Amino acid sequence: MQRPSTDFSSELRLPLQWAAGALAVFGWFLAVTVDPRLDSSSQLRLVLIGTLIFATAIIAWRLDSRNRRTSHWLVIGLSIGAVLLVHQQWQFPGFLALLGIPAALAAPLISVQAMWAVAATESLLLAAGFVLDLTTLGEIFTALAGIWSIAAIVFAIIGPVHRLTAWNWDFFQRVQEQLEQARDQKVQLEQALDDLVQANQQLTRLNAVTQGLRQAAEDARIVKEQFVANVSHELRTPLNMITGFSEMILQAPETYGSRIPPALLADLTVIQRNASHLSNLIDDVLDLSQIEADQMALSREYASFEEIAEEAITSVRPLYELKGLYLKADIPGSLPPLLCDRTRIQEVLLNLLSNAGRFTDQGGVELHATKEDACILVSVADTGPGIAQGDIDKLFQPFQQLDGSLRRRHAGTGLGLSISKRFIELHGGKIWVESSLGSGTTFWFRLPLQTPVDDLNAGSPSRWLSADWEYVQRTRPFSAPRPPVYPRLVVLDDSGRSLQRMLMRHLDGVEVVPVSTPEEARNELAHSPAKALVVNGPSIEETLHSLDAAAILPENVPAIVCSLPDLRQASERLGVHDLLVKPISREMLREALERLQLAQGTILIVDDEPDALHLFGRIIASFDADYRVLLARDGHEAMDILDECRPDLILLDLVMPNMDGFQFLNKRQQDPRLQDIPVLVISARDPSGGPIVSKGIAITRKGGFSTQELLAHVRSVVKGDSTSSSTGQAAAKGPPE
Repeated sequence: MQRPSTDFSSELRLPLQWAAGALAVFGWFLAVTVDPRLDSSSQLRLVLIGTLIFATAIIAWRLDSRNRRTSHWLVIGLSIGAVLLVHQQWQFPGFLALLGIPAALAAPLISVQAMWAVAATESLLLAAGFVLDLTTLGEIFTALAGIWSIAAIVFAIIGPVHRLTAWNWDFFQRVQEQLEQARDQKVQLEQALDDLVQANQQLTRLNAVTQGLRQAAEDARIVKEQFVANVSHELRTPLNMITGFSEMILQAPETYGSRIPPALLADLTVIQRNASHLSNLIDDVLDLSQIEADQMALSREYASFEEIAEEAITSVRPLYELKGLYLKADIPGSLPPLLCDRTRIQEVLLNLLSNAGRFTDQGGVELHATKEDACILVSVADTGPGIAQGDIDKLFQPFQQLDGSLRRRHAGTGLGLSISKRFIELHGGKIWVESSLGSGTTFWFRLPLQTPVDDLNAGSPSRWLSADWEYVQRTRPFSAPRPPVYPRLVVLDDSGRSLQRMLMRHLDGVEVVPVSTPEEARNELAHSPAKALVVNGPSIEETLHSLDAAAILPENVPAIVCSLPDLRQASERLGVHDLLVKPISREMLREALERLQLAQGTILIVDDEPDALHLFGRIIASFDADYRVLLARDGHEAMDILDECRPDLILLDLVMPNMDGFQFLNKRQQDPRLQDIPVLVISARDPSGGPIVSKGIAITRKGGFSTQELLAHVRSVVKGDSTSSSTGQAAAKGPPE
């Protein structure tokens, strides 16, 4: 228990045993020491006095444990009496000055106040002795000087000691309090540590559960990607058959000779319409999968929002005219160009306008756009039935519709608004809705606006320099924000800029430096460090050998080699004129032939799908032109046909067994007789949403790879996000031999 702060004074008191012992020795000395010069009565008196002093000292010693204050005062009184008795017996000059000793003893035995009280009492006794003529005036003055001098000296010593001790005592008490607090905190800390141990055990158990759930989610993701891949290829190919044949029968029924019954044509119209709807649904699912997998890339360009809106309005106007609704647009012509993917923004407008038209029965829809700060603010307001507040949150959820029943009035998949929201967010914008039952609905979205720079030199570093510019030595630390340093890729592509455009479009936070010759690549790698050299070549094996022969690579800089033909712009090198993505309609194929200005001649179709060969053959035969059609199921059959005849056009699928489309293009390019034959590529989309463009990839580095590095590359492929088809190939190589 904590003691009061005044108790420290007891720690400064002198133990009674010292004073009592000294008096006992003094009394014993008087009792046993006999002065022969004294008479017998005087000697007896000294013995009695000594014995009394000795006995009193012993009594005070024994009484100290029972009544400390009484024993202390008894010792002080005994000390005064001893001095007075000795003075009376021997009359030593100046002996009375020893009365200062009892006063000095009072301070350590009792208190400083007791010392002053004893000194005052002794002064009164001396005055009484003078009055009774027991002592002289000189002895009194000497005694008083000794008493008060000793008392002053003791006070001067005890005062600082007392204050220092008081400070130490207070400090001790504070330390004791802090120690108690530390002990309490230690107990709390031990409890917290115990709780943390238990929580850690729980986290370990939950982590084990999470690992299982993560593995399950990873398995589900892989299944989802496989499903998307199947949707991309397995569903598109048969869907192309349905839409192709039904469209051809409806548009060119005379191809089949006899007259087709009108009822059959009506049924085929239904088939064609639902097949188109299914194709759009597949496109929506693929778009949503790409966005969720963070694989959706935007083709940004500066476009006029007014033009985008006019195209969307033109597309949906027949729906409004059919229902007798008005469609008004208020889009100022002064809106600045918008940096965006115009196809995606147009899709957003189409979704909003078509939804407003489908859910509105009376009145119409108004489209407004205005510039707000550094953004374009767009609203689509209808006069429909409105939406309850509790249903608004469902609008932007995938596969969510306000009327989820099987007999709902308005058709749809519930993906349009969800995809539109993702497109707006990919542009850095925001979309929201305001509505209430019975008062219509207004959809808003905001897109950030970036005004193009008219001055071509505005982005040049020279705009910061002036004629009177002078270098000034820096005298303080650099405090401006440092720009981020992005990984650097040197891209060697002598066939165009297809690889450069693809990397810049899909890789964020990467600096792409294009070069067109091996010498430029060597100089660029020597000028500034790079993460890797990315090379696009017609043949992976030949490119690897050429890299080794040219000695381009510095130490520790890998080269990534791929074969990426620019299917739309590499006509001089590969003879590829255009790319058509399945499903391919009759009009798409007709427009492609018109762009080639091919009104007649021989067309070689190369595809491993018999139904696709049959469909494209039928479509070409239905055209009002003199075409001859040749069919091949892979690249080998196509090369055999080319040995016997020379077609005017080749329709080529890329993914085929035996010899695929890439191998066919490379082999055809090596034959001067076949190089000028135009090629029209037809292909399904891969899971990432684009056409399959490269059959393989290889990695090489000067000095080769160690076992650990090779295993690291293998792990990056196994654990990475990229997937490869069964026809693809990948290699990690050292220098080719």
